[in-house]
Parts: sequence; C-alpha cells; structure tokens
Amino acid sequence: MKPARVRIQLLADAPMPAQQTEGAAGFDLAAAESVTIGPGSFVTVGTGIAIEMPAGLEAQVRPRSGLAARHGIGLLNSPGTIDSDYRGEVRVVLFNLGKKRFRISPGDRIAQLVFSRPARVRLEPARRLNKTGRGAGGFGHTG
Repeated sequence: MKPARVRIQLLADAPMPAQQTEGAAGFDLAAAESVTIGPGSFVTVGTGIAIEMPAGLEAQVRPRSGLAARHGIGLLNSPGTIDSDYRGEVRVVLFNLGKKRFRISPGDRIAQLVFSRPARVRLEPARRLNKTGRGAGGFGHTG
C-alpha cells in the first residue's frame, strides 16, 4: 500500500519529526520552547509544527518510555488525538510524577506521533443489547 502523504509546517526553529530506527512506529516530537515542570505539575509544550493529513487518518500523540522510566514524565491525555482537519500547532501536555523539577529545552524529544486509520462506524440507538457471557461485568471482573 502506498504511504499516506502528511505535510509538516515548521512554525518555529523546530526539527522535523523523525523515526529513530527503521522499525519505529512513531515519529519523535521535539519541544520548541523551554519549560520546567515541577513535581506533581503539568505544562503544555509547543512542538513548533502543524500537520496536514488526508481525511480518514488521525495522529496520536503518545509518551516516550524513556522519559517515563527515567524521570516520571508522561502525557496527561495519552494518547492525544489530532484530527485530520486540525491545522494548529501540535502541543503536548506533559506531567511530572517525579520528585524533582524537570527542565525541557528546545530540541528535546518529548513525545511521539503515531498515525492510524480509525474505524468508520455508524452509531445506532438500541432498546436492548445482545447478551454475552460477561454481561455488565466491569473493572476487575475476570480477576
């Protein structure tokens, strides 16, 4: 299948998102500004890019495992969804679960961007749903 064409507009002195290895699913996003995140706090960080992707495609902003494992830094709304008709700056909401302030500088890799094709569905109202073995069993239902 031919790859979808996604256009990237650099809004600041930001690096182009890049896959770090041949098998990488995500494109690393870098910060375009300096911020410090205090313990227990969150900030919104600009990436200095805007994207244009075809209808039927979405981009998900996901955390970087190294930041989480080493510093307790994650994404507050993970994954964040970028719809195909959004043209504003891609911004990332980072939180700090660590015990120390964490400094982010321009060019630091802070998240990753993964593209996917969401299922197209039509929602239909129903008076009742078909029964299953699980039924309404929720959190922890299976042990």
